[in-house]
Amino acid sequence: MNLAAATNENLAHISNVLIYSSMAVYLLAFFAHMAEWVFGSRSKVGRTAAALVQKGAGTAAAGSVKVQVKEKSGGTAVLERPSVVTRAVSGARDVPDGPGASAGDEQGDLYGRIAVSLTVLAFLVEASGVLTRALSVERAPWGNMYEFNITFSTVAVAVYLGLMLAKKNIGWLGLPLVTTVLLDLGLAVTVLYTASDQLVPALHSYWLYIHVSTAIFCGAVFYVGAVSTLLYLFRDAYENKLATGGTPGKFATSVMERLPAAASLDKFSYRVNAAVFPLWTFTIIAGAIWAGDAWGRYWGWDPKETWAFITWVAYACYLHARATAGWKGRKAAYLALIAFGCWLFNYYGVNIFVTGKHSYAGV
Repeated sequence: MNLAAATNENLAHISNVLIYSSMAVYLLAFFAHMAEWVFGSRSKVGRTAAALVQKGAGTAAAGSVKVQVKEKSGGTAVLERPSVVTRAVSGARDVPDGPGASAGDEQGDLYGRIAVSLTVLAFLVEASGVLTRALSVERAPWGNMYEFNITFSTVAVAVYLGLMLAKKNIGWLGLPLVTTVLLDLGLAVTVLYTASDQLVPALHSYWLYIHVSTAIFCGAVFYVGAVSTLLYLFRDAYENKLATGGTPGKFATSVMERLPAAASLDKFSYRVNAAVFPLWTFTIIAGAIWAGDAWGRYWGWDPKETWAFITWVAYACYLHARATAGWKGRKAAYLALIAFGCWLFNYYGVNIFVTGKHSYAGV
């Protein structure tokens, strides 16, 4: 074994160690996020929300509310509804956003800060693992499903942290994101792991950097949009139940009262999906140009190409429906989740279960 080969093998080993290390830190971040939600449920916000439900407040959650509770001394105190960030929204309800996972609880807020710090640390470690993998193979680390997975999870966390830096109300994404990243990396290191190797000649092109990098970034943003859409459906059902005089359970109340309003989640998911859709269009066009260079034809209805186009159509239908009055809200949200499901199948299903021209790299 020559020196270069030995160096590359050592770098590949270091990359594996870094990926496993990032998983350990992500696990700590997961527990910290859980602690933030647990302590937040015991806060004044949680108690007030529970009191509102017990009093049959219904639509009272839409504004500033006072709730009477008995003190130990036998007197009566008035609890002001905690301050929350409100947003002007169009629609039947104008509901304030919840205060976040910590719900203003000091311990909850401390654990939330620890969780974000650990997420940043895990991101840096994982990004170092991806970079080291690239150095070990002397190319972009996107030649197989293992490399795609570790890069995708890294970019997804980068999108989350970027939105945090931009002061967006995105703290609610921390727990589902870290959970997903752990599952993604667990799948990568067990089922999808592939030893460092060189690419087939068709992949030796600058289009690898353009086409695959944009596909990864689009997937990460689509993921953020899908999570916010799913939470929108839960929050919207919760608000509907309150509006009709229903009584949600204590757990649902504790969680849902701390999330952004349904209208805010709906607006956020629409904006992120709409913002990245043109880039997904470019991704497909770039792939077609690369196919023309590599295989002598721009489009051949290969399974990967077909499902990329199906995903494009699904998101186009969602964006069109979202702009149509009769399809706003839950109907459009279902379309968004179907579109992300198409992207997931294109990501996992086509590579693992379907044979085509994109199967040369294996999993």
